[in-house]
Amino acid sequence: MGLTKNSTGLNAVDTGLDLKKFLPEDKVIALAGNPNVGKSTVFNNLTGLNQHTGNWPGKTVASAQGVCRHNGKNFILVDLPGTYSLMPHSAEEEVARDFMCFGSPDAAIVVCDATCLERNLNLVLQALEITPNVVVCVNLLDEAKRKNIHIDLDMLSLRLGVPVIGTIARKKGSLNRLMQAVDTLIEKGGNGKPYQVKYDEHIEEAVGLLAPLIEGKFGSKINPRWLALRLLEDDRALSEPLSKFLEVDVFEDREIMQQLNLAWQRLEQGGITKENLRDRIVCALVLTAEKICKGVITYDKNTYNSRDRKIDKLLTSKSTGFPIMILMLMVVFWITISGANYPSQALAILLFWGQDRLTDLFKYLGAPEWLHGAVVLGVYRVMAWVVSVMLPPMAIFFPMFTLLEDLGYLPRVAFNLDKYFKKCSACGKQALTMAMGFGCNAAGIVGCRIIDSPRERLIAILTNNFVPCNGRFPTLIAILTMFFVGTAAGLFQSALSAVLLTLVIILGVVMTFAVSKILSLTILKGVPSSFALELPPYRKPQIGKVIVRSIFDRTLFVLGRAVVVAAPAGLVIWLMANITVGDYTLLAHCSNVLDPFGRLLGMDGVILLAFILGFPANEIVIPIIIMSYMATGTLVELEDLSSLRQLLADNGWTWITAVSTMLFSLFHWPCSTTCLTIRKETGSLKWTAISMAVPTLVGLVVCFIFANIARLFL
Repeated sequence: MGLTKNSTGLNAVDTGLDLKKFLPEDKVIALAGNPNVGKSTVFNNLTGLNQHTGNWPGKTVASAQGVCRHNGKNFILVDLPGTYSLMPHSAEEEVARDFMCFGSPDAAIVVCDATCLERNLNLVLQALEITPNVVVCVNLLDEAKRKNIHIDLDMLSLRLGVPVIGTIARKKGSLNRLMQAVDTLIEKGGNGKPYQVKYDEHIEEAVGLLAPLIEGKFGSKINPRWLALRLLEDDRALSEPLSKFLEVDVFEDREIMQQLNLAWQRLEQGGITKENLRDRIVCALVLTAEKICKGVITYDKNTYNSRDRKIDKLLTSKSTGFPIMILMLMVVFWITISGANYPSQALAILLFWGQDRLTDLFKYLGAPEWLHGAVVLGVYRVMAWVVSVMLPPMAIFFPMFTLLEDLGYLPRVAFNLDKYFKKCSACGKQALTMAMGFGCNAAGIVGCRIIDSPRERLIAILTNNFVPCNGRFPTLIAILTMFFVGTAAGLFQSALSAVLLTLVIILGVVMTFAVSKILSLTILKGVPSSFALELPPYRKPQIGKVIVRSIFDRTLFVLGRAVVVAAPAGLVIWLMANITVGDYTLLAHCSNVLDPFGRLLGMDGVILLAFILGFPANEIVIPIIIMSYMATGTLVELEDLSSLRQLLADNGWTWITAVSTMLFSLFHWPCSTTCLTIRKETGSLKWTAISMAVPTLVGLVVCFIFANIARLFL
């Protein structure tokens, strides 16, 4: 029974499908596969624009469903998160497992990479333990051909006992054959004779004790062999979804528990414990995959993957890996800095032209001056500033980041940094989330979902703010250019700024390691977990899809949140700059109160207040500083950096002030967008508060130490 029929309420909720859109005869197909096998390409080309995206209820895991029309029938494809196993360690793997087991799909397509088929078969074998209605899609045959890998698909199908279809996902013809195989499989009611993994004789004996009892109680509702194995593993995370699906708590069933205790006794007699049972099961899966592939796959051992190995010797070696990584970082920043200037100026002209038109409208309507100031000069002006400064760098950085991801370089970055994160008792995947934070810390926080361990995920979330997002780049670049590069550096100005900015960022990375270590020794004690880090083959990026995906999935998502919080911030800033108490505005009063503390940190009260008011968006820190020094009622921008440097110098700025401001910009609380994201991802106000306190405390200590040591040598 599929989701489109009268399936259980659990199934309907967990998939996020809108059942009203589908007919009873529509077939639901689960689309599963390892990461980096082209599963998304298969899904996108089959469903086209007939897609729906959302979140799996109760989990921060994106879902995607789409409709594929084939032979006059509707097939509802559910794109499951990429997973290496259906024995889950993460929310993504739980979603894939739960839908395969309890979503009652009519069939499942398991997408495999033809260039590393043996490893991918582990997932296929696990899927076959759940349902016989499986079609194996061997994708990326073109890449396999380039690597002189030959696969006998007919022999593989014969051994697995299910249809095996070779595809090149970019070509619709091969996908038509795939859907024809799915249609035929469903029409025949399944093959019924899929390959069954044979485990250790003691495990098989234990399964034999449990499976008949399970089958007698639940019939064909669930695969008794699969459930017996999960009960033997004592997988308690399975309890809730299993209870909803079977409408009974298996772990509370007296007969099953008695038989389970007997099965465990047999396992212990055979020298198998609960601790090493899963290792035995995984080992059997790996050896079975190797056995099935023997004779099915042929390749030249001398030339196989030779190009990738040569590149990896450069990108992952101790001598060249880190220099290339730093050089790549500088190039990305240089392109972002140089490329964002002109579109940012053009966007600012357009948006501030809109401000003038709004002013004309308010005058035409005869609106009071205070209303015009609050709405246009406050709310709209700040939003316009945030959009014009924030959008162009993100629109450049995120596509470049995604291109490196599609190319296969970012996993090599994680490989290079894994050893250092492990020494900090953190996870090597944190390197990827840290890199994503350069574009936006909120996006980096969302990316922490890829880390399986809750402890290590929290470490990554709490330390992500130590790498500056593009919202802090304007402040850092302006100060670097004015005080350390010079405003007349000619064509090399942006390049030198990128080099200095990279050095600042390296400091942030070093602090990330240090704070990760401190957290792992204190409030988040623990040992680093193991994980599979795949080094995917280098591939030619699909530039068009990369640009669309990065803009819609990351850039507009982050920009939307920033605008939402920038609007009320604009109103607050305008009110503080225009409401006077005595002879001074609220802005001046607040900066005067903060001034003594700010000077202890090498700054002043105006700078400190600018960071506080810049909480909604870091992009407005410099404009607030200018507004405060010039005592204007709205955010203003000076014509060039020479004028800005003179203004700062007239208000007491020295190189110590400049460095202290840069350090505090690097180490201070996350912006409001990031805080909202942390609250959503952790579901905890406590961890959100800690994520604000940790970098702020580091910033205060670093600035205090630097400023006071620097003054000793003046």
